[in-house]
Amino acid sequence: MTTFDERTGLGELTSTAERIRASMEGVIEGKPEVVRLALTVLLAEGHLLIEDVPGVGKTMLAKALARSVDCSVRRIQFTPDLLPSDVTGVSVFDQREREFEFKPGAIFAQIVIGDEINRASPKTQSALLESMEERQVTVDGHTHPLPSPFMVVATQNPVEMEGTYPLPEAQRDRFMARVSMGYPSPEAELRMLDVHGAASPLDDLQPAAHAHDVVKLVEAVREVHVAEPVRRYAVEVVSATRGHPELGLGASPRATLHLLRAAKAAAALAGREYALPDDVQSLAVPVLAHRLLPTAQARLNRRTAEQVVGDILRHVPVPDPRARRP
Repeated sequence: MTTFDERTGLGELTSTAERIRASMEGVIEGKPEVVRLALTVLLAEGHLLIEDVPGVGKTMLAKALARSVDCSVRRIQFTPDLLPSDVTGVSVFDQREREFEFKPGAIFAQIVIGDEINRASPKTQSALLESMEERQVTVDGHTHPLPSPFMVVATQNPVEMEGTYPLPEAQRDRFMARVSMGYPSPEAELRMLDVHGAASPLDDLQPAAHAHDVVKLVEAVREVHVAEPVRRYAVEVVSATRGHPELGLGASPRATLHLLRAAKAAAALAGREYALPDDVQSLAVPVLAHRLLPTAQARLNRRTAEQVVGDILRHVPVPDPRARRP
């Protein structure tokens, strides 16, 4: 197995990630766990879905992550009249050259902020499917690769709010994790008034890392060791969702892969070269819950997908601690 010393040192990884985290927390007050999850998804090569009511800082979190890393950034405001070609791009006929020229859409950036993604029609939302999974865009039979690193940070309002469309199952499954901002504590809201009262802290936010630094960190995270018992534990947790009586739709094999990648990124951020069952447990709810569909009876009983995942974690046996280290 390749060691951290042969690529990026573990100390360098944690120090770079710490700079990014500190930069983001200077903007997002009182939400360290949300910031850490966003950073985990970035290093795990995933995409992040931020869901909550308006005004709690969803777009601010996405912009803080984008500006903390010196990457190309594009923002897409999803509206009912947004077309798929606005996202992917379009081929335009060049009269002078007598041939079609491809005009890239807003998806061609290293960090793409999709604001209020569930206000667009399902047809437009589906324009993201290929890019999020295969990191490429196909238009008129021609495939165009996307830059690296590539991450979609999307915000959405709860589906009960006016003017929203529910995200298709295939779209939700491509997001590695979903996070809810929640309301800040009174103390954090007071600090926010001091910091945000005169000007936006995003105006003074300087990049804490470059794009090539993120690529190196991602490569280092890929080499984090995951022992056989930990891999089996992740599979058992995901498999338990597929036959649960309160779930009409369980998690896919892609969810298992995302859970393992996120656990490796969390281990690296904690300064470890190996993943623990604790990493899987801590990430199971944000990685799995948004992919699950509770049954009608479960909804009548006011049971949420998060509660079902919590029950599964309590019942699936945890591996022997002696099998945790490589």
